[in-house]
Formats: sequence, structure tokens, C-alpha cells
Amino acid sequence: MTIAKKYFYSQSYLDSNLSNSYLYDTKKIMVFLGLKTVKGVQMKFLAGYDGTSLDERVLKLAKNYANAFNADIYIVTSLEQSSTLEKAEIDKAEGELEYLRTPFNIDDINCETFVSVNYLSPGEDLVQFAKDNDIDMMFVGIKKTSKVGKLVFGSTAQYVLLNAPCPVVAIR
Repeated sequence: MTIAKKYFYSQSYLDSNLSNSYLYDTKKIMVFLGLKTVKGVQMKFLAGYDGTSLDERVLKLAKNYANAFNADIYIVTSLEQSSTLEKAEIDKAEGELEYLRTPFNIDDINCETFVSVNYLSPGEDLVQFAKDNDIDMMFVGIKKTSKVGKLVFGSTAQYVLLNAPCPVVAIR
């Protein structure tokens, strides 16, 4: 039986342990994060996107890692299916994601964007996407909310951290 290991690192921990020069020493960082490469297999990273101001930091870090690992990046936003969800909201999300691809394309990083619309919560949707696409690492933003807020609204980042099939980098 194989037991999969999960790694969770906060942005401040990574900043204090990885200088910029260290970040680009791919072999060292892969050992640090517990990642392994298989010859001829491209690594895949997922960045969760929800349109908040925190997403800029998430995408910047994901881009740095994709550059260092020569990985493909998937930017995914999840919209929950409901009777009030309009086509204009989906089109707006698709437009935002297309715009976000530009910096990745300029740096020759293979980037794909996905707007997922279904009945899953955003956290469940991101985890399912990671499982379905064999994602090697996920990047999510976290924001401070009260215990009552988490109880009432849930927490996408918390769900991802606890259920992801791969290492997760949480940025705040």
C-alpha cells in the first residue's frame, strides 16, 4: 500500500526559507517540497482564481514556480450553478481569465484557463479538477474570516487544504 504525503506551506514560510536565487534551483526546491519528476512528463500547477485582490499574489507566485519547474499552469475559477447565474457572469469570468493568460504567454509558460460551472462548491470543484487532471501543486489565496463566517459560508481554502490530492501553497 502506498501512502501519499501532503505538504502545506504558508507564503511567509516559503519566503523565509526560499530566497529568489534558491527558488530557481529547481532540484533543491523539488526536494524541499517533496516533489518528484518523471522524465518526459510535464508538471502541472493549478491556481485558484476568484477575482479578489489576493489573486494577484497567487498568480505571481504560481508563475514563478511554473517558470522554475518548467510547468504548465491551469488557472481555474469555479461558479456554482444556480437559477440566478446568468450567461453574462460566465462570459465576464472567461474574459478575465483570458486577460490573465497574457503574462504567462509572454514568458513562454503554457497556461490554460477554465471556468467551471456546476453544482459543487468552489473548494470541491478545485479539488475535483486537481484529481481529474493529475495536478502536481495547487496555489490558493486565504483571507482571514471569523469562525462564524467559516461556519455559515464555509471556506474554499480550508476545503482545498484538507482534501487536495497534491501539495498546496496557501498565500495570504
